Amino acid sequence: MHSPCIREASEACWNGCCPTPFLSLPVPQSSASKSPGSTASCRHQFTVATASSIYPNIQFTNHESIPSLHESYSNFTKAYPPYSQTDQADHIRAKEYYHLSLSNHVCLDYIGHGLFSYTQLQSQRPKTSISPSSSSLPTSLDSEALELPFFDISHKSVNFNSQILYGGQESDLESRIRKRVMGFLNISEADYSMVFTANQSSAFKLLADSYPFQSNRNLVTVYDYESEALGTMIGSSKKRGARVMTAEFSWPHLRIQSGKLRKMIVSKRKKKKRGLFVFPLQSRMTGARYSYLWMSIAQENGWHVCLDACALGPKDMDTLGLSLFQPDFLICSFYKVFGENPSGFGCLFVKKSSASVFKDSTIATSIGIVSLVPAMRPSQFPEESATPDIETKQTSDFESQKDDLAVPISLSGSVPLQEMSDTITELHETEEVDVKKKGPLSLEIVELDEPIEFSQSKITETSVNGSSQIECRGLDHADSLGLVLISSRARYLINWLVNALMRLQHPHLEHGLPLVRIYGPKIRFDRGTSVAFNVFDWKGEKVDPTLVQKLADRSNISLSYGFLHHIWFSDKYEEESERILEKRTTEVEEMVRIKNRDKDHSGISVVTAALGFLTNFEDTYRLWAFVSRFLDADFVEKERWRYMAINQKTVEV
Repeated sequence: MHSPCIREASEACWNGCCPTPFLSLPVPQSSASKSPGSTASCRHQFTVATASSIYPNIQFTNHESIPSLHESYSNFTKAYPPYSQTDQADHIRAKEYYHLSLSNHVCLDYIGHGLFSYTQLQSQRPKTSISPSSSSLPTSLDSEALELPFFDISHKSVNFNSQILYGGQESDLESRIRKRVMGFLNISEADYSMVFTANQSSAFKLLADSYPFQSNRNLVTVYDYESEALGTMIGSSKKRGARVMTAEFSWPHLRIQSGKLRKMIVSKRKKKKRGLFVFPLQSRMTGARYSYLWMSIAQENGWHVCLDACALGPKDMDTLGLSLFQPDFLICSFYKVFGENPSGFGCLFVKKSSASVFKDSTIATSIGIVSLVPAMRPSQFPEESATPDIETKQTSDFESQKDDLAVPISLSGSVPLQEMSDTITELHETEEVDVKKKGPLSLEIVELDEPIEFSQSKITETSVNGSSQIECRGLDHADSLGLVLISSRARYLINWLVNALMRLQHPHLEHGLPLVRIYGPKIRFDRGTSVAFNVFDWKGEKVDPTLVQKLADRSNISLSYGFLHHIWFSDKYEEESERILEKRTTEVEEMVRIKNRDKDHSGISVVTAALGFLTNFEDTYRLWAFVSRFLDADFVEKERWRYMAINQKTVEV
């Protein structure tokens, strides 16, 4: 895994003097205090700038009193002058993803990497009726365009071990997409083999089903949230005799309990076969980031390391850390079009020097491996068999749509792209994506029986050195922006959002009661681009996260919800834990408060928002303005009553 962007990564900072947060390597205190350009100085400057990005020392107690969008944007750009240098992302959004403005849709539920752009999708239609430069824009988006994919997936029966060691038959389409994906992730074909999977959960299960837990018995995971994909892996591993251990996270900042994790992975017998260490570089819910050094410690103590890269942003794989600490396995996921088509595929990468670990696998056929086949247009279906064929295509197309949902059931009309449960069955249920209504323009700048030959596919190709390659314009856009621009832009937006949410406070209270509680890191230079939070009413009672998500969807804002767990409370916070922790019930959507904690099932249900490289300031402002409405007690009570009256124990979708 070679990094051509080491110099770029080292420059990804505030005022160009701090190392990229993805390195997460400790800086000696002596060097941190020697010069004003040190890491500590830069991060202090950033914190001060964030505090002044709205109005210093002001708490907002009424949703009508918050600054306007234009006023907030003015303060924001004064606090973060370098943000104006990221306007290339706004140009790309206006030209290639203009449907976000047409539909007035704020997408804060997509996790993964988008392959294609909306404009590219439109260009594949027989007639292009929408153009970002059209003088007369349509009142609604064409649903036919939203259903037109660039490829389908088809499950295939192959042996995973043979596929990794010797390769398999690969179509021209698969070869080109595989090379483009590996190039985007900065993964060398000389070092790693790759297989396509139906989704992230399939990739985790495939690894669990093939890994030799009989001889390498242990499985250690580092997740501060409930992950359906990880749950699939744990379930399969336990059936095969694995001993499962999980890291814990200290309240209230949800940092890794380092001492406990070190005891799990450090062995006095260096050559002892330990097992599988599954590690994400950051939490996809709280935005907490973890050090690369954990991978190094695990490798030095005989563990095979699986890096869950699904929560990493575009170009994050270009950082120096991944060049130094090459994981044995890596899992990632891709979707088709941001904001519209969440179907896609997962990827499981295996380091070639580690592939021999699967040599004793007794599984004849590995479930979850898929082939990519060119999508068939409606006009290509034989007229006499149109109906059954279309149904088959739609089922195949949506098999991977649930890849990255945070919860098993979506409460919004659009699909939140965090982990979706597919533990019950390999085939996912079909769920359609809402086509959002037209709204104002943004403030800122603006399984098929027979495979079809690739020549029939209308996927855009470009010529490079005389050979054609697939144009994955979504990946191209991230490449053109680069690590520095993407990471700095996201840093400004996520910290402004966290600061803004913490400024909301219920009125007429003696000591003041915050409207929002944020879990994990708050204002931090090196936090991730997702945030987990809850809204509380004026009595201090938590508003059901599912209700918050549903109401956000009515405002055309797509959020997700999840469940934080494995939280460790010191004696100082023991009483607080009894008020905070909840327990899962048989109904996945429902949580109840408990006094006696159950470490395996207790946690905190939360609302989550994830920012991407196409997120702009207006998106974050609209989320803040929406949350501020909960300062109105009448609004909360009315909506809570309506929600309970209509939904009772079910969730309207």
